[in-house]
Amino acid sequence: MTETVVTKARSQPAPAVPAQEDTPPGPPPAVRATGSRLRALDGLRLIAALMVAAYHYGGRGGDVTQSWGRSAQHEFPTLHTYFAYGCLGVQVFFVISGFVICMSGWGRPLKSFFASRASRLLPAYWVAIVLVTAVFALPAVTFKAVSPSDALVNLTMLQQPLGVDRVLGVCWTLWAEIRFYALFALLVVLPGASRRRVILFCGGWILAAAIAQGAHQPLLDIVLMPEYAPFFVGGVGLYLVHRDRRDVYAWGIVAVSWLIGQHYAVRGLWNAADPHAFAHRTSFGIMLVVTFGFVAVAAIALGWLHWANWRWLTVAGALTYPFYLVHEHLGWVVIKVLHRDLRVPAYGTFLLTVALMLLLAWLMNRYVEKPLTPRMRAALGKATPNSPPASQSTP
Repeated sequence: MTETVVTKARSQPAPAVPAQEDTPPGPPPAVRATGSRLRALDGLRLIAALMVAAYHYGGRGGDVTQSWGRSAQHEFPTLHTYFAYGCLGVQVFFVISGFVICMSGWGRPLKSFFASRASRLLPAYWVAIVLVTAVFALPAVTFKAVSPSDALVNLTMLQQPLGVDRVLGVCWTLWAEIRFYALFALLVVLPGASRRRVILFCGGWILAAAIAQGAHQPLLDIVLMPEYAPFFVGGVGLYLVHRDRRDVYAWGIVAVSWLIGQHYAVRGLWNAADPHAFAHRTSFGIMLVVTFGFVAVAAIALGWLHWANWRWLTVAGALTYPFYLVHEHLGWVVIKVLHRDLRVPAYGTFLLTVALMLLLAWLMNRYVEKPLTPRMRAALGKATPNSPPASQSTP
């Protein structure tokens, strides 16, 4: 199957925007109808990644307390409250992912779609698994390492549904991304993307997710992801807005997704004011961050941020995925060395750790992703010996 075939009975869709690669939890440089990058989307991805890093370094308790030597609440008396909202960077990533996956899958055959996703996900992911496993196995590192058997299972990206200990704490978001890719591939890419089919996909998923929430069936929750579906669907709806800003159905999809998405975010992340709690997230603060994610992607979709066309944003976008993979666990090790062993002040430690993780991400992008991604994509996208010519394939 190659380009989408549309029967005469249907209206001809607008010309497809050139496809773009994606690196979860957020997409890489987007391409707009004129053929140039939506570099503002790269900048938004980096902002979301830094939000998550701020949460992991100074907005939560748990293992990071071992790195600082005491609660990050004492290291960042004021900022820890704001850092606690950084976990919502994941929801922002999901909105971006919905936008870019719809763009990437429009007019693309299923094999090409699969090859592009796998080649962008796996090389850096495999290296991150090996790096974190090796570092945590060092005698000087006091953080608990997973067993060799569990580390091998982690290479499949299926550790979460299999109940295996995770090497990377952030990999739960990749499991959500994979399920979104699978749903979009089966229901949109395989039959051929069109405006009508994408609208049906969005409406059907939102309704099915609501039914799953009411049914309390674990299998439906795993497949339909009620708590994350509104963010992916909202991003898909914003891509429809990008194609036609006057599309009332697209705006309706975005509005419903925001309404439901903020509900799930507040329900899952709000905590009552408690003097013993690490930080208090208010419902208003959560709604504000969720709204920021939708509004920022909408501004990009509408072309309001085309002026943000700096080349360095493309580099920032390329670093986001490897940074996201390695920043948490390896960052904890770096924080311990800098702050407890070398006595670097907390704020200096925070900034140096982010800088070092960005440097590591650059090395991974330069020496892992750039050489391996195109080779894997080419290998996975090769036509099989018995496959028909592209001109003869149909959706």
